[in-house]
Amino acid sequence: MKTTQKINLKRLLHFCFSLLLTLGMTYNLVAETNEKPSPKKKPIKVLLVGGDASHDFDKWYKEVDAATLEKQGLAEVIYTDDTDIINDYLPDIDVLFLANNKAIPDPATREAIFAFANSGKGIIIAHAGMWYSWNDWPEYNRDLVSGGSRGHDRYGEFDVNLTNVKHAVTKGVPSHFSLKDELYYQKIDSEGPGIEVLAQASTEGKEPFPSVFIVKHPKAKIVGIALGHDAASHELEAYQTLIRNAVKWAAK
Repeated sequence: MKTTQKINLKRLLHFCFSLLLTLGMTYNLVAETNEKPSPKKKPIKVLLVGGDASHDFDKWYKEVDAATLEKQGLAEVIYTDDTDIINDYLPDIDVLFLANNKAIPDPATREAIFAFANSGKGIIIAHAGMWYSWNDWPEYNRDLVSGGSRGHDRYGEFDVNLTNVKHAVTKGVPSHFSLKDELYYQKIDSEGPGIEVLAQASTEGKEPFPSVFIVKHPKAKIVGIALGHDAASHELEAYQTLIRNAVKWAAK
């Protein structure tokens, strides 16, 4: 009888020891799993194009906007004001950010930009990039911008009011803010794909104009941002949030 009790006690001790060992291994496994950092997302590859007249592209786009987009590893930005080499980068990027009023005369580059859009990629059309700059390339404004600007107010303060606070591009942006910039007279081309207005710009008592919008392109994800003349825009948190949101949305 005593021998049986000893055997049962040994079995009980062995069982308890095995249970504790199993629990310890499980705890360590869970702890190790929780400690593992989540895999980093690859940065969004952006080609930012500037260049030509009336703006300090190197300061506000090459330096400030590129740094804004690269914060926290969101994007990897390549800047160029050489429009002849755009085509070289298109196969390897996620988003084409066009802020230039410098001409894009090469027919192959123009075709490549439209092929990029038709492949479903992302495009940002910013400030000078939405101007009616090229009479020999009407397809650009008609199909990619769905309109454009031919004039603006004198540089000065105006209001920006969001018309859609729930869109991913306007997430975290104040529903109303003011800044000094050039208020573009952005007009919609009735022959284009149309736009969804996310924010309007206006001065008191005057007609509001689209300031931030989505182009209803059948394939590409295109964002238009009319703001961006100088420091008052590029160093403004609302603007910085807009361009970061725009790149994230366009890249998906």
